[in-house]
Amino acid sequence: MLSTVNHIAVNVPPRQHAFELADQLAAAFAQTAVERDKRGGTAKTERDVLRASGLLNVTIPAELGGWEMEWGDTMKLIRVFARVDSSIAHLFGFQHLMLASVSLYGSQAQTEELFSETIRNKWFWGNALNPLDKRTSLTAKHGAGYVIHGRKSFCSGALDSDMLIVSALRSVDEKFMVAAIPSSRPGIRILDDWDAMGQRQTDSGTVEFCDVAVDQEELLKTPGPLGSIRASLRSCIAQLILSNIFLGIAEGALEESRNYTLAQTRPWIASIAKSAREDPYILANYGSFVVNLQAAQALTDIAGESLQRAWESGDAITENQRGKCALDVATSKVITNNAGLEITSRMFEVMGARAAAGPARIDRFWRNLRTHTLHDPVDYKIRELGDWTLNRRLPKPSFYS
Repeated sequence: MLSTVNHIAVNVPPRQHAFELADQLAAAFAQTAVERDKRGGTAKTERDVLRASGLLNVTIPAELGGWEMEWGDTMKLIRVFARVDSSIAHLFGFQHLMLASVSLYGSQAQTEELFSETIRNKWFWGNALNPLDKRTSLTAKHGAGYVIHGRKSFCSGALDSDMLIVSALRSVDEKFMVAAIPSSRPGIRILDDWDAMGQRQTDSGTVEFCDVAVDQEELLKTPGPLGSIRASLRSCIAQLILSNIFLGIAEGALEESRNYTLAQTRPWIASIAKSAREDPYILANYGSFVVNLQAAQALTDIAGESLQRAWESGDAITENQRGKCALDVATSKVITNNAGLEITSRMFEVMGARAAAGPARIDRFWRNLRTHTLHDPVDYKIRELGDWTLNRRLPKPSFYS
């Protein structure tokens, strides 16, 4: 299936190359998306294709051998994959969230080494940072170094990963600590226990740590959302990745429903239309879909530009710059949540009863989106936006805002 991906000429500009390559990979992933959604488990073949493609390196600076793509373009690549397979989009997006975590929390030396090794070894990064799960501790060893012990849940991409970003509470003072360690290190047990109704190939299950050794130099320098204003951009990146996954799912769902309506849907018996494509209620629904989707696309692109400007400010970023980025990202999160849930639910009204048949698994768009949108409630994003609008209070930096 994936052998159909073609070679792209090396003289193509990097940005164009990335999007052409992503389009080809997405087309190939789409061929098995329905079957893999049913099967669940690890998308090993697809992950290896991403490893070989070079797209795992798009956010790494050019001087270290990466593609140095801006955040807005990286988010659009996530969308390309989410249209056909939001699990792959999730894994791809979190790769760049983990790399951003290294850059934001680590020293320059750590960042340069880990980025260079990522390119050289084609590393896929997994997530074991979940800040709400506080069952993992970091304890100093006698002599030098530390050990991590405990469990982490919602560890997206941990299975088949090469490196993990891990968080733990330091035993002596409960300080939030973050480390970058190999996934194969003795004492790490990555469980195959992810079984959600959607996002079925994100491997977002449990990781167990049994006295896992961590060297001092593997601890990242400024962990935590409040380590610095710049470090707090991590949550903006994470939230915008989710927004673009939501948006990509909605775009894919709209295209799926359009193709189905044109090919198979028949007008209702009370309709005066001769075909579904002329039915006034079907047309009205599609009109509503596209208005909301285009608004979501525009606001999400604005958030991507805002993130890029904040990122480029480096250590000079101000609270107001960070706050503006957080508000733009929150706006994107709310509208992609709402537009996506509308389209993935109401698409069945424009397709008809036969679209609910099991083998097509068209419900995967709604299942994937609904699973993801429960990650953190948009009601709290709306409250933040209202607090800014009325009281001019910026969102307080956290792992979710």
